[in-house]
Amino acid sequence: MVQQRRGWSQVILLVCSLAGAAIAIYLTIVHYNEVVPLFCSGSGVVNCGLVLSSPYGVVFGSSIPTSVPGLAWCLVMAALAIVGLRAQPRWLRPAQFAWALIGLLTALYLVYVEIVRLHAICAWCSALHVLILLMFLVTLVSLTSSAPESDEFEAGDVEGEEADAVHPPVK
Repeated sequence: MVQQRRGWSQVILLVCSLAGAAIAIYLTIVHYNEVVPLFCSGSGVVNCGLVLSSPYGVVFGSSIPTSVPGLAWCLVMAALAIVGLRAQPRWLRPAQFAWALIGLLTALYLVYVEIVRLHAICAWCSALHVLILLMFLVTLVSLTSSAPESDEFEAGDVEGEEADAVHPPVK
């Protein structure tokens, strides 16, 4: 049951990270190719054009759109999910959680910038932020759930031996 739940969490992480990568690719194409239309409101509170063309729409001190590091983040999360589908090394769940936490903190900063500094929200960015939040929650639940089965077996052996030493089995 634990293995099946763990498999589903890796599938959710993979699907969300690939969806996030698709959003980041679209926003990167829009940034570099003026022919590709930006499907988003151009006025009012939801104004993707204003957010993406602001100084916060590029990596500080460069012309690289923030969607490029976002794409890299999604691809790393996808790679971690693929590792999780194939095996469950001890480092995986903490690494996924740490990576998701970095993504969540970055997304919270960008939401702050949108609301407080720009007074505009990018719907595409918000979609990616929601995916990052979902991935963070999945990694949090995965991290706090029971240990991998190999760890459970080892812990069960130790507990069993200690229990037998204190309370020998009755025959």
